Amino acid sequence: MDWQAWLALGLTVGVLGVLISTRLAPHVVLMAALTILSVAGVLSPAQALGGFANSGLITVAAMFAVAAGLHASGGIDLLVNRLLGKPMTTRKAIIRLLLPVLPLSAFLNNTPVVATMIPAINAWSRKIGIAPSRLLIPLSYGSIIGGTLTLIGTSTNLVVAGQYHALTGRDDFGIFSITLVGLAVATVGSAFMILVLPRLLPDRSTRRPFANMREFTVEVAVDPTGPLVGLSVEQAGLRELERLYLVEITRGKSVVTAAPSEETLQAGDRLVFAGETDAITDLLRINGLSASMGDGTPLMEDRAERRLVEVVVSQSCAAIGETVRSSKFHDRYGAIVLALARNGERIEGNLGNIIIQPGDTMLLEARPAFVTRQRYNKDFLVVNDLEKEPPRHEKALIAWVILATAVLGAGIGVISMLNAALIAVGAMMVTGCLTVSQAEKSLDMPVLITIAASFALGTALETTGVAAVLAENMVALSGGRPWLLLVLTYITVTLLTETITNNAAAVIMVPLALAITEQAGLNPEPFILAIMIAASASFATPLGYQTNLMVYGPGGYRFSDFLRAGIPMNIIVGITALTVLLVFWPLSL
Repeated sequence: MDWQAWLALGLTVGVLGVLISTRLAPHVVLMAALTILSVAGVLSPAQALGGFANSGLITVAAMFAVAAGLHASGGIDLLVNRLLGKPMTTRKAIIRLLLPVLPLSAFLNNTPVVATMIPAINAWSRKIGIAPSRLLIPLSYGSIIGGTLTLIGTSTNLVVAGQYHALTGRDDFGIFSITLVGLAVATVGSAFMILVLPRLLPDRSTRRPFANMREFTVEVAVDPTGPLVGLSVEQAGLRELERLYLVEITRGKSVVTAAPSEETLQAGDRLVFAGETDAITDLLRINGLSASMGDGTPLMEDRAERRLVEVVVSQSCAAIGETVRSSKFHDRYGAIVLALARNGERIEGNLGNIIIQPGDTMLLEARPAFVTRQRYNKDFLVVNDLEKEPPRHEKALIAWVILATAVLGAGIGVISMLNAALIAVGAMMVTGCLTVSQAEKSLDMPVLITIAASFALGTALETTGVAAVLAENMVALSGGRPWLLLVLTYITVTLLTETITNNAAAVIMVPLALAITEQAGLNPEPFILAIMIAASASFATPLGYQTNLMVYGPGGYRFSDFLRAGIPMNIIVGITALTVLLVFWPLSL
């Protein structure tokens, strides 16, 4: 291999190492690799930036907007409300849950599906008396296996098909090319979730974040110039609050625990409450109390436009490892931390001294612009915007008709998936299902940049001959046995997906798979389908797939909960997918 090949190989290994061992955002790491490849002359500018013009990437972006239109029109609510019902057991509840989640995830990106469903499942769980911890992992897993049913079910499928076309010039994959494998995976995976998961999932009905008393900490400050200074706790009306309990008063360096009703409030006191999410709004309406910025400093600015937002701290959050106070949270994000829960329970002690960790669930007071910024920054995953725009329910049926028409047109080959998705977005906006602003907000730019930049690394591995050399070694390792090559490819993608982003893992493996099949004279189609399934089937860790991280905090889960449920899920999905591929797809040309 020449120096360009060694540079491409070194960059690939370096990117994997950085993504596994650091919290650097994937799109930043991959853009840095793209820059090095372009500056070093390994790739021409057209090759380096080719991913940004790839049809698969544009289709992903369009499907984000289509999903936003279905959400904004209340189309998802319409389906959920009709199918959830009132099951009496956990198994029946999981069946009811999968009824809307599987078809939704088959035709929409699973991230907005899960984001929409989390608050609905929390409310539903209270109604039917089943802990959210027994339903939210099935929600995430159901969205993942639902995404394997069609080529547009997840961005990974579209990206793999797009890179395959870019490298081979062939359009071998239609919208239902993956459906036979996906149906088997969805059937077996659903059976596992219904029959086995209820035995593996924890029951943490008393440990739900933001669900009931003593499960989160909310801190407010007594305004120095407000009317509460000098009044007792009882006179201030703080003993009569419904669904809220005054835990302690922090005054300077001293703490008054179990504050008596006659305790006199002083300027700058920090009051720590435990209670329900909905009750916080009532608390903040009391004249003389203000959201505290973690150090007792009240937020004095006008709060007329501010809203409550529930978020989960993502892996890429810049404040991880810092306390709420030292992170200067308000200055950095323009939001106030009102409450914080970890593993489903409130954390004892001063809110400002809590060290922020990935998976923490926060209740923030923020302006609407905060939610918009997080669609681009991805420091947080927005679980529930408590004052979001009301859905336009009269447009729900129209949105479903638009989606069904686009899917049908692409499925029978009348129109390409790219054009079908673009037309669907236009139709959503023309009919009022989706506004231009909502379409813009729906674009997950870090994901799109990650995908586009990943193409450069995959192209470098292909053009420099690295993929061919690695493929030659894998063929030798397998002893020329095609079935073993397929198994090794699947396992490699699975391991990469559990440690780095699924899109990056898939894009890196596509040129390698094509080189393997060329070296061994094999049919590339089952190998490409194996990459699609393996890159999506990430169940064993909360960090392996975005939807897992989204349910991590709201479900009150521990890391071990995902290992216990996800490892057997990974194994049975892998065995199922490989069996179907080996039976129904010829490996030899």
